[in-house]
Amino acid sequence: MSTWNRKRLVAAGAASVLLVGSAVAPSPAQAEPGDSGEVEVTVDIEEIQEPGVLAMSIAGDSVALTEDGSTLLVRQFVGGLPTVTVTDTRTADELPEGAAWAVLGSATDFVGSAGQAPIGAGHLGWQPRLLDGGETGLVSAGEEVVTVLDEPTQPGNNVGLVDQELLVSTFDSGAVAGDAYSVDADLFLRTPADVAAGSYTSTLTLSLFE
Repeated sequence: MSTWNRKRLVAAGAASVLLVGSAVAPSPAQAEPGDSGEVEVTVDIEEIQEPGVLAMSIAGDSVALTEDGSTLLVRQFVGGLPTVTVTDTRTADELPEGAAWAVLGSATDFVGSAGQAPIGAGHLGWQPRLLDGGETGLVSAGEEVVTVLDEPTQPGNNVGLVDQELLVSTFDSGAVAGDAYSVDADLFLRTPADVAAGSYTSTLTLSLFE
């Protein structure tokens, strides 16, 4: 046999071995019907960091004045303003430079339920009282406002709650931020002795400003 033919037979044999080897290679494993697998999915959710707020709350929405301390010339009716709380949850970074806040109050005239002549808001006064001013000393209650029937206890303060009068304030919001402060007030209505009998109603509006 020629050398060329021997090479052809060797090559053919090698090829046949390779082909046989390929034919018997193992096949991939198959999943059985009904088998299942589990994949755990996790996520970390951080708490939303909401910005702080400056807010006011009032412990009640009504006050009934009762007669106490009347004289022959002046009838007096007294009561207590529900506790007013100012809460500031802001951080120093959230505050504008030089910010200051205040709660102001003003009343409407007292209107009679049976058509009596109204009693002007100037007849209603108050004496604010700081209940919790924190430890900075920078939160303070407003001054007393007396009525139009009174002699002024301070220059010009015998006007009643006709205009916006100061209940509580601070001149430095940044220094007192992150805390809550509370105040109330003694209320007094003073009328002439001949005021018409009957029920009267006024609305005292408190507003928070900064």
